[in-house]
Amino acid sequence: MHSLRVEVNDTIFEKVIAFFNNLPKSDIKFSIDENKKIYSSKRLNSLSIKTKGFKFDREEANER
Repeated sequence: MHSLRVEVNDTIFEKVIAFFNNLPKSDIKFSIDENKKIYSSKRLNSLSIKTKGFKFDREEANER
């Protein structure tokens, strides 16, 4: 037995399902995996803060 992956638009989905249902049941087995949306990875940008000229004391840091 072989595997087949088919991606179809919503406009012809019902026709494709009807086609598979008309094939002999002993020769084919199919399942439906619905992927609503495929999310792409997001790129995160970092922010650099230069604190070379600043002096922080412990009291001020604890207050924050």
